[in-house]
Amino acid sequence: MPQPTTRARPTGHPGYSETLPREPASAATARRLVRAACATWNLVGLADDSALIISELVSNAVQHARRESIRVIIERPGAARMRVGVVDFSKAQPVRKAPGPEGEGGRGLTLVGELAADWGTDPLPWGKQVWAELHEKGEK
Repeated sequence: MPQPTTRARPTGHPGYSETLPREPASAATARRLVRAACATWNLVGLADDSALIISELVSNAVQHARRESIRVIIERPGAARMRVGVVDFSKAQPVRKAPGPEGEGGRGLTLVGELAADWGTDPLPWGKQVWAELHEKGEK
């Protein structure tokens, strides 16, 4: 099993990333990484929403991506903003679905859209990054 790695960027805006196995348990690791970044950057007001969002993004990648690993990326593009993302090896774009009243799935991207200031997908030559940006209250 590949060992997770964490990398802090020495230049540019602050960021953290970690390669994780493409398995459900990786959501917990991603939540811990997001909460640690929020504490380090004094963005504790974003910790709960960003942890929930990263869980949804990891869950989607685990369910729909290919290969054995995913990469979690956490960045701070501004003093009161953070961006969380998951990179995977699938070029298939995420689809926001309307879940049925008894459906257990299909709510993840709707939840991401409600909690995040913005979210989207960046295509990559070998896959994609699905990301969400969060802002502290009063920040645009």
